[in-house]
Amino acid sequence: MRVLAILSCAAVAVLAATPHASADDLMSKAQQTFKPIPSVVPAVKDNAVTQEKVELGRMLFFDPRLSKSETISCNSCHDLGTGGSDAGPTSLGQGWHRGARRAPTVYNAVFNVAQFWDGRAADLKAQAKGPIQASVEMASTPEHVVKTLDSMPEYVERFHKAFPTEAHPVTFDNVTKALEAFEATLITPASRFDQFLEGDGNALTVAEKGGLRLFMDKGCSGCHNGINVGGGAYFPFGVVEKPGAEILPPKDKGRFEVTKTTSDEYVFRAAPLRNVALRAPYFHSGKVWSLKQAVGVMGASQLGVKLSGDEEDKIVAFLKTLNGRLPRIEFPILPPRTDSTPKPQD
Repeated sequence: MRVLAILSCAAVAVLAATPHASADDLMSKAQQTFKPIPSVVPAVKDNAVTQEKVELGRMLFFDPRLSKSETISCNSCHDLGTGGSDAGPTSLGQGWHRGARRAPTVYNAVFNVAQFWDGRAADLKAQAKGPIQASVEMASTPEHVVKTLDSMPEYVERFHKAFPTEAHPVTFDNVTKALEAFEATLITPASRFDQFLEGDGNALTVAEKGGLRLFMDKGCSGCHNGINVGGGAYFPFGVVEKPGAEILPPKDKGRFEVTKTTSDEYVFRAAPLRNVALRAPYFHSGKVWSLKQAVGVMGASQLGVKLSGDEEDKIVAFLKTLNGRLPRIEFPILPPRTDSTPKPQD
């Protein structure tokens, strides 16, 4: 995999040896490498996205009573007001424990090849099960979740509406299906870069086009491509040179923990760069707070390139054009607890 990553990035970097393309050529090359985010909610496998599921999923996403302490919700770590991720390096969970990795953004996560930095969850349904049960996150159990939701008549009614063919729809699997349906709506179309990909040559400034050209010519798009400008494949963190332990914690071997394959040590899913300017700090360790610094680290570690300050500035200018139209999410009024609702636990 390491060799493939080097070849993939190097193949794109060959473009640096060619003269600068015209504006039309730049757009054409970009259209071959990236895809705009659609304005409609994408379909997800084995889970029809209905309005009833989306509404139920929105309530569950914000409900802290799914957690053991009843203080932590999905939104606690995937804050929709801070780019769909945590405001700090790593998230606080049960008992004030900090997670080992930064929470990936939930915005546009439906387009990723898999979920989590190491890809251990195939889809958003599988992803939802992890944090709810993780001891350092929500520290709950499927039984606690079902008992909690089953104790509130409004939730029971909403589950019946969302899953009308099931006699007893309040199940842990259906919780994750509703969450997936809601999260599938968290897409951010209509960025200025999307407008450029759709043919508007004036959507980007001269500096931003220069940053896009550098992003492709230097080889960044060898890993960060497709609809999510990343998130579609796995690569070693440090193709050319591993960054220091302050950025790449040596004990976190990434995808190796999933596959147990030596070649997957320090391999991670390429970060999707949509809305990246909204969600500092960066990398799975959450140790770099400056987007410009993150660009420099990537150049040195992944491409073996020392970018000049001007080049970093232009790439950052391009990355800021990836900020899309964030969905307006109304905070839900949650069903009241009843006498049979489980009490919070320490």
